Amino acid sequence: MVDVDGILRPWFDRFAGAVEGLDLFDAHTHVGANDPDGFKQTPEQLLEALDVVSARALVFPMHEPGGYPEANDRVLEAAAASGGRLQALCRVDPRSDAVAEARRCLDAGARGIKLHPRAERFDLAEPAVRELVALAHERKATVLIHAGRGIPALGRSTVQFSGEFPDARLILAHCAISDLAWLWQVLPEHPNLFIDTSWWLPADFLALLAYAPPANIVWASDAPYGRPLVSAVQFGRNALQAGLDAEQLRVVMGGQLERILAGEAPADLGPAPGPPVKALDPMLDRVSTHLATAIGRAFVQADFDEPLAIARLACAVGEDGPQADVCAAVLDLLDLFEEHKGPPEDGRPIPLAGRFLIFALTVSRTPDVALVGGASAPTQEHAEAGEPS
Repeated sequence: MVDVDGILRPWFDRFAGAVEGLDLFDAHTHVGANDPDGFKQTPEQLLEALDVVSARALVFPMHEPGGYPEANDRVLEAAAASGGRLQALCRVDPRSDAVAEARRCLDAGARGIKLHPRAERFDLAEPAVRELVALAHERKATVLIHAGRGIPALGRSTVQFSGEFPDARLILAHCAISDLAWLWQVLPEHPNLFIDTSWWLPADFLALLAYAPPANIVWASDAPYGRPLVSAVQFGRNALQAGLDAEQLRVVMGGQLERILAGEAPADLGPAPGPPVKALDPMLDRVSTHLATAIGRAFVQADFDEPLAIARLACAVGEDGPQADVCAAVLDLLDLFEEHKGPPEDGRPIPLAGRFLIFALTVSRTPDVALVGGASAPTQEHAEAGEPS
């Protein structure tokens, strides 16, 4: 199995060197073995991934079609045995005695509740959801809500709950892509409403970072779908590109979640930086657009060779081009994908090496953030080769 963490470690070291004092606390990780999507992760595997970057994490069960009490107990046991590295959220189905199960788990040490409207097929108008948020308000606990692919907009209900239950800490997952277009406008009036960054597309990261107050953002990896090391660098590069400073990043990537779980008032990190003054170079825009197309096709298991080949050709700007360093780094990452690609593992739509594609997309959209040295020149031959450097 390809060691993505080991290969990309220099990128993490460069980022961590630019933001000294990081104490990473991941807001979104899973364990389980029965999810219909085929993904699996044990507590030991999660801890190993977190230890690579000395991170802690919130953890909760993956989808359990048979119900959640036993899975919640396993998560609670893993958290208790982790020496503080894991903090548990219980997962409940609002149509299956959810309030009693959530209360039982909170009494046993859970720090909050995970809701997944897509997997459990409900919306936030389900009566038990309001009761669960009220319970979180009573306990100053967290409610983490899937707000990514496959669901309708749910932000308005969450905003309503946020105002009605100010001591509940509500987190919309996956960059809140279901509602991000407007949600940022109301975040300053809702300090108990947060958005986690368990996502991959730079356009969504950069929109979130430009318009949402940084105090309302918490870093997350989505492990095992993401890797903490890779996710930290992907988000961190986008945050630096968007204009967040080191102190803001230290809070967004750990300190704010610490305060949330302690029941403290969130840190105030000032206003959102706003959209960038400088547009992305059109040549780099070509690279990132074709890479995003390739990755999107890969996720739905369609052929992506053509947009990937075009992305490589878009990098052939020559050694003297103003985009040369970025394009060279992108090409080397695409070479790593070609070197390590193979059949998908563990129910994945694309192989583990696909993370090199996503990382290449990140690099193409963050040209003002320092690169890792040693990239090959972005020549026409390199772009066409599709072979490791």
